[in-house]
Amino acid sequence: MFPLLSLLVWLPIIGGAITLAFGETRMNASRWFATGVALLTLAVSLLMFTGFDYTTPAMQFVENAAWIPAYDIRYHLGVDGISAALIGLTTFTSVLVLIGAWGSIDSRVHQYYAAFLILEGLMVGVFAALDSMLFYVFFEGMLIPMFIIIGVWGGPRRVYASIKFFLYTFLGSLFMLVGLIYLYLKGGSWQLADMYALPLSATEQTWLFFAFLLAFAVKVPMFPVHTWLPDAHVEAPTAGSVVLAAIMLKIGGYGFLRFNLPIVPDASHEWAWLVIALSLIAVIYVGLVALVQEDMKKLIAYSSISHMGFVTLGTFIALSLVRDYSNYDAARLGLQGAMVQMISHGFVSGAMFTCVGVLYDRMHSRMIRDYGGVANVMPWFAAFVVLFAMANSGLPGTSGFVGEFMVIIASFQKHPLIAFAAATTLIIGAGYTLWLVKRTIWGEVGNAHVAELKDINGREAFVLGAFAVGVLLLGVWPKPLTDLMEPSIANLAMQIASSKL
Repeated sequence: MFPLLSLLVWLPIIGGAITLAFGETRMNASRWFATGVALLTLAVSLLMFTGFDYTTPAMQFVENAAWIPAYDIRYHLGVDGISAALIGLTTFTSVLVLIGAWGSIDSRVHQYYAAFLILEGLMVGVFAALDSMLFYVFFEGMLIPMFIIIGVWGGPRRVYASIKFFLYTFLGSLFMLVGLIYLYLKGGSWQLADMYALPLSATEQTWLFFAFLLAFAVKVPMFPVHTWLPDAHVEAPTAGSVVLAAIMLKIGGYGFLRFNLPIVPDASHEWAWLVIALSLIAVIYVGLVALVQEDMKKLIAYSSISHMGFVTLGTFIALSLVRDYSNYDAARLGLQGAMVQMISHGFVSGAMFTCVGVLYDRMHSRMIRDYGGVANVMPWFAAFVVLFAMANSGLPGTSGFVGEFMVIIASFQKHPLIAFAAATTLIIGAGYTLWLVKRTIWGEVGNAHVAELKDINGREAFVLGAFAVGVLLLGVWPKPLTDLMEPSIANLAMQIASSKL
């Protein structure tokens, strides 16, 4: 069988290594080459979808070879509907961030593009790994290029932000490593499928649940381990913020689906109330925090935390419904909603950070008070901003509505008060997003600097247009995405329902 997944993983990584060879003097050549590699990787991912069997939950395009035989660690890759959707989001977004960076990065260009290509390959590896140690290597490896991206090309406090980002995410994942080693010593295998079948006592499941929770909660990030994200977003270059929000945060939600729910279903059910409570705090409290921000990037960063609360809420609401045997269909709806929310958030947050980057490239300010009346001088840009703001507010017809609506409906089956609390994000989200638009886009021209702004060019219009297509297509026609994931979602729900301790 053709090693399609290996090509998806290693093509951008090798392409990144070659990009380094271009050196500082051939900036345009490195840009063109890196963008070409990203486009080729996107084409390979589309090839994966053309050969994908949408009717089975089984892992597809499987590659399995010995890697470290002494410890039975294997190079084991495969995808189902869940991971295929996230790989598609990764390759799509990577192309857009590389194209978007053409006009904003002028120093160490070859290193910048190489870091993003290597990061792309490592993120694809996370979503495709079926060996837990291989997953961990990719999981930790992707921290290195993002650490470099923030630390080298970031803002004035980039060193502080990059170190905080690395320490939070690295220390959290060490607990996961301890849990994986324990599972290997108990079952003699690093394979995820073998870990799913491993009998574990209630005490073992509890300890493992919190080990995985700490690793993935930091990555989402969940309240109260979310404080690294606003700093990382504010200091990261635009492309770094886009990748961080659109893809890297999703790895936390993916980890809950791959590790917590199937490996420790009983402990996950026992402690679901904790995750649900923390998710509601993220949805409501962090949304209110976003309301008072004066920095556009920081506002969108807190918005990301609030919206990602729907991912963890939908996941653990679904777990509670399945384990209580109360409503299997609603449980599947919750899991579907969590996944749709992840993909939607990738489009919406990526687009909004790109919009902030467009303004920053022109005025070198992220402060809301420095703008006003942008629509008067940048009408095309303003149209995109309003569209993405509507999606961030959960307007029906945009992708932002679909996932949140599914999670709210599933939550209502568990408890109406949970659904009511979750639904408040539609009001809070509209509050901080529309107030941001009012202060920056509408009204009279704020100052002479705004009056001199030029509307978006063709490259920027292409990037924002691609995000807009994703937002609208998923908003009016989510069926292809839900059909892709449905067999895997249904299998996961059945798996955790039938594993009663």
